Amino acid sequence: MGTAAPIPAVRSVDLTISVGEFIAVTGPSGAGKSTLLHMMAGLYRPDSGEIRLRGRPVHGAREAEWAVLRRSFVGIVFQSGNLLQDLTVADNVELPALLAGSSPRAARERRRELLDELKLSEKATSSPGMLSGGERQRVALARALVNRPALLLADEPTGSLDSRSTGEVLSLLTRHHQDGGTIVLVTHDARVASSADRVISLFDGRIVDDARLADPHPGDGSPAPSVSDVIRLGG
Repeated sequence: MGTAAPIPAVRSVDLTISVGEFIAVTGPSGAGKSTLLHMMAGLYRPDSGEIRLRGRPVHGAREAEWAVLRRSFVGIVFQSGNLLQDLTVADNVELPALLAGSSPRAARERRRELLDELKLSEKATSSPGMLSGGERQRVALARALVNRPALLLADEPTGSLDSRSTGEVLSLLTRHHQDGGTIVLVTHDARVASSADRVISLFDGRIVDDARLADPHPGDGSPAPSVSDVIRLGG
């Protein structure tokens, strides 16, 4: 009995993302949404095609280069949270800021600001294992935003949240967007998707719809510079 041929998770994707856009990526389970996000974060490597950030090819970058990018430029919210279990909530949020060179005082002040906005201040000394799933996801968002990343990649950041917590997360995402941050967010939640400027629908690893809901650069109509000049994956 022969071995089945591998099935590409993402293929024939051709996507340009401009600075300041808020993009929601939707589609059924198995459509390739999380895989696309992980490739944009340098966690998966494409078999073919290219990924450029700020005009620079990064699809072949070494892990050490990606580590610097993720520390200084790209914030990531994983679907599972991925918090460090042996650190407190406060330490989980502050750690990326300290690694990026912030002073302990600046990291602490930024952490307090984010946890307060997400109604998590009283959990600062707790370990991740003492939190609910929704609380862990909000801590993960705070950690991703602590360095005010130019590009935020979020995989179902509201998937385990109730309506009130979803509203708090959307408020924080909206503020980051208004401050000039670029967001690419995977979601099944129509409410979350409707907050974006643009909704991209994936099916079977391909983009089947790309709808602009709002103009992220009103004014003279000139094109904005791009965070990702081009993402071309697969054939």
